[in-house]
Amino acid sequence: MTTEDLRPGRLGPAERSAALAAMAGETFDVIIIGGGVVGAGAALDAATRGLSVALLEARDWASGTSSRSSKLVHGGLRYLEMLDFPLVQEALRERGLILTRLAPHLVRPVPFLYPLKHRLWERPYVAAGVTLYDVMARTSGHTAGLPFHRHLTKKGALRAVPSLRSDALVGAVQYFDAQVDDARHTMNIVRTAAAYRAQVASRARVIGFLREGERVVGVRVRDLEHGAEVEIHGQQVINATGVWTDDTQAMIGERGQFKVRASKGIHLVVPRDRILSNTGMILRTPTSVLFVIPWGRHWIVGTTDTDWHLDKAHPAASSRDIDYLLGQVNEVLTTPLTREDVEGVYAGLRPLLAGESDQTSKLSREHVVAHPAPGLVVVAGGKYTTYRVMAKDAVDEAVRALDFRVAPSCTDEVPLLGAEGWKAAWNGRARTAARAGLHVARIEHLLQRYGSMTDEVLELCQSDPELTEPLPGADDYLAAEVVYAAAHEGARHLDDVLARRTRISIETWDRGVTTAPHAARLMAGVLGWSPEQLEREVQHYLARVEAERASQVQPDDESADAARVGAPEIVPLS
Repeated sequence: MTTEDLRPGRLGPAERSAALAAMAGETFDVIIIGGGVVGAGAALDAATRGLSVALLEARDWASGTSSRSSKLVHGGLRYLEMLDFPLVQEALRERGLILTRLAPHLVRPVPFLYPLKHRLWERPYVAAGVTLYDVMARTSGHTAGLPFHRHLTKKGALRAVPSLRSDALVGAVQYFDAQVDDARHTMNIVRTAAAYRAQVASRARVIGFLREGERVVGVRVRDLEHGAEVEIHGQQVINATGVWTDDTQAMIGERGQFKVRASKGIHLVVPRDRILSNTGMILRTPTSVLFVIPWGRHWIVGTTDTDWHLDKAHPAASSRDIDYLLGQVNEVLTTPLTREDVEGVYAGLRPLLAGESDQTSKLSREHVVAHPAPGLVVVAGGKYTTYRVMAKDAVDEAVRALDFRVAPSCTDEVPLLGAEGWKAAWNGRARTAARAGLHVARIEHLLQRYGSMTDEVLELCQSDPELTEPLPGADDYLAAEVVYAAAHEGARHLDDVLARRTRISIETWDRGVTTAPHAARLMAGVLGWSPEQLEREVQHYLARVEAERASQVQPDDESADAARVGAPEIVPLS
């Protein structure tokens, strides 16, 4: 394949190989470790300032925290109660930017109903908070047309949510936030960075730092796909590894200026018909808040907020976690949810700045940036919604040490791939459906995942009509989407597609077991898998599902962790 065949913004196997080759032969202005939303954002920020950039991720893009959030882009209404006004203002500004300019094809408004349980004092108290929330959003300059909150009587609330118990509320307030498929959004940031000439590679683990005296001058990397090791040189290195921050820092023997504490949050996915409602809900719990979030043909119920000191790569949800969420949501439902209603479960870790509080729900969601050693910048903390600010601050710190002038951040004006032309593509969806021979609902689903890049997916269907068929066991998705994930979106393994490029692993009753063999065959054609490798991919995925199911019937974190780590990371064939 020639360089003319390589497309900026495409994360196919050829582009990955070319990126690794370029990394070995160039000294970069900035090397970024960590392919979560902050690392991806930093790569885009640096690349759009005109810097040469290398972005490295040990596993798949967004495989850690950035694929396991509550899928919300929000200001953090509960932080108003903590009087953290600057954090809320910042997050609301970013929410508006993402909705209106940066990723309108991936992020959309969602209503939330807050049931009131006390007469007289609670309505004015809550109203004051949501009014301030709405006003702060409007003064940010990016309201995205989100409606102002509204007050509901008890009768009005029960009409909006027929599944609410009548004795669970005396009225309600409804307000708006936004939601996103976090893994797809993060991957799209990586693609956009690559389109601006950042060199990016997943499955490339940093195993050490290069130093000249006290100065960090690069990293040593192992290509986990083929086993080769390479040294990559750079003027500045940014550590954006989230909950792995302390582990990464330990590789250079430097004591961090702060500690990152992992907080586990688990979520349940249940079918849409189990809760009759035309709005999401937010419920207060003894330790935090609980969201019931609409998610296509499903609801996401979460989350918990507990300390986690075990395996960071695969945090496990225990039976106790699941029972806690079911118990909390069932306090307000007429028909309680049971274990049999749960389609999927996922657990993620929040990277919180360690403090004196014993409760992780009380720790700061703000971020910090530090320069612990010459040539090394660390960014940690924060929340998903403010990823762009975190990335900007990290790159700002890195460029201070460069010996040439660097332009200021411009990512507030850089739409992600798929955003340009999104509105026109949405308006023309009926014509697109007619041309493609698909139902308009199918085109809408594609547009909300790929934006104006939907045509690239449909081109695959034109060249192979069989790709227009839905995936067995997961008919929300077309076969073409699996091929596209491997050819354009950096998916290297079956788990990447079923857990992150799609959400089949949590949206189907069998968690993708039926889909796995067919999806693996589609990927094999793109990635050149042998029959043996194809079988290994399927067996690895089945072992992952079995281990997760086993962990979710364990009584506590320790036993759940032991069950989950029984399915190791796949080691590809050379």
